[in-house]
Amino acid sequence: MHQLLRTRVNDFAVKLANVNGTGSASANGLLMQAIFRMGIPVSGKNLFPSNIQGLPTWYEIRVNKDGHTARALDYDLMVAMNSQTYERDVREVREGGYILYDSSWPLDKSLIRDDVTYLGVPLAQLCNDHFKDPRERILMKNIAYAGAMIAALNVDMEIVTALLDEKFSSKKALRESNLRALSLGYDYAKKYFDCPLPFSLERVDTTADKILIDGNTATALGCVYAGATVAAWYPITPSTSVMDAFKSFCDQYRKDPETGKNNALIIQAEDELSAIGMVIGASWTGARAFTSTSGPGISLMGELLGLAYYAEIPAVVIDVQRVGPSTGMPTRTQQGDILACAYASHGDTKHILLFPSNPAECFEFAVKAFDLAERFQTPVFMLSDLDIGMNDWVVPRLNWDDAYRPDRGRVLDLEQIQKLSKFLRYSDQDENHITSRTLPGVTSKGAFFTRGSGHNKFGGYTEMPDEYQEVVERLLLKHKAAAKFVPAPIIQRKAGARVGIVTLGGCDPAVREAIELLPQRGIEADFMRIRGFPFPEEVEAFLNAHDVNFIVEQNRDAQLRSLLALETGVPKDKLRSVLAFGGFPLSAKNVLDGILEQVGEPTHAVHR
Repeated sequence: MHQLLRTRVNDFAVKLANVNGTGSASANGLLMQAIFRMGIPVSGKNLFPSNIQGLPTWYEIRVNKDGHTARALDYDLMVAMNSQTYERDVREVREGGYILYDSSWPLDKSLIRDDVTYLGVPLAQLCNDHFKDPRERILMKNIAYAGAMIAALNVDMEIVTALLDEKFSSKKALRESNLRALSLGYDYAKKYFDCPLPFSLERVDTTADKILIDGNTATALGCVYAGATVAAWYPITPSTSVMDAFKSFCDQYRKDPETGKNNALIIQAEDELSAIGMVIGASWTGARAFTSTSGPGISLMGELLGLAYYAEIPAVVIDVQRVGPSTGMPTRTQQGDILACAYASHGDTKHILLFPSNPAECFEFAVKAFDLAERFQTPVFMLSDLDIGMNDWVVPRLNWDDAYRPDRGRVLDLEQIQKLSKFLRYSDQDENHITSRTLPGVTSKGAFFTRGSGHNKFGGYTEMPDEYQEVVERLLLKHKAAAKFVPAPIIQRKAGARVGIVTLGGCDPAVREAIELLPQRGIEADFMRIRGFPFPEEVEAFLNAHDVNFIVEQNRDAQLRSLLALETGVPKDKLRSVLAFGGFPLSAKNVLDGILEQVGEPTHAVHR
């Protein structure tokens, strides 16, 4: 018996191949949510094209009882619904796997493999027989294949029905049509196939204290909790849903209960340069303001980011990274903006960066970004990515400390200003090289002209070298001081570890899984996930403690490795790159192969 045919519970991967624009997202999301509500650790990766419809789209569901959520590359079941990608989809099924397809039309003989099992369901024919509207037939075909999968995988039908009740509580006709389509696929599979398949689902309670949420929604919620009241933006994939969610939350929580008027201002600007200008202006007046964007937007914001850095004005930028350069691939994930954000704008600039690894940290770090921006009076970037931002992740339930109070930094109030003989904007630095600022309108004594041009420590215009250098050298010291305030790296050590493995952001699940598998190849590895820049001192200490550190990231040019080489004293020969930058989320196999190739080990036997 092939090992795949042995009974496996809550441990398999499914890939659903479809055509964009046919409504498959509803069916795929229904399956994902149902599995989660069964208490089973699950992850979903939506691999969709940047056009509206017509091109291939895939959705991957990984079920893993041990909680591994990185992308799987070996698929036990392929749902092949796109004839244009049949050849590729059939090829990707692992030996002994299954292929579910629409048998309304026969498969070409070239697509038949002897080592897999084909589950033919006449989906189009079933829907044509039971639905009249042409568009409804297309949409319901996806729900019908979901019904077949529910039978094949032993998904709890009561949970599925409850989900439909919630979704269509006010649309009885849609609820009934979805239930009818589900029944078509479910009943056919039950009648003609051995259900469930050798790999299937059983209810557990592993996710009882967890939620299913995407990073962009969690980010928006974090901005609300942080006290953000102004947001300016220009729509761009994959960050648009940050602002969509923020607006939705503001509609609920940013309205005056007595007057019904908005207590927040959300502006769609004409471009990203205008958006960051509005954020800087609002922050200068004392509001907590932010913008959400992606790589192309960062490029356009450069000039005004330099103004905020040099004039020392808070600003929060949420960067949901995608594939570049230029337009690149808007709906593919990457970590290609690290250096662009670290040194954004011309001249000598260095910015504070935060690197969340999942939606829970998006929520936490969004709040942290505003505190850091106001404490250090500077732009702060939170670098998420498309995989974190637009895919659903299972994370611990979000917790909030009601005792939290915003860190507004060194803002002088009326009483403090009146005690001064004269307000000098850039002269009274504290132990972190931060000077006091004032808000406009408090008193004319605290007013000053904010300069993006050469200025001295008193806030006056200058072109004298020593006066200019004094200011920008303090800015550098201020940036270095922020290393003690950014989130500390996550470090895990193993006895006898031979190497260090370093990563950031959404690479975390794949790297952690790879580290668990490396001992099978005789390699013990310590782990570090960097969460902020400037780098806390623990980062350099970890790197120096190992002869070799593998830096795992998703870009071509090894940007994290470059930043580590530039900003620490660690010798370059201690830093080796493991890179995956094609646009799909990282898998443990990507990491394993990248490491084993460099240490001379075979890679062919590594799965998942």
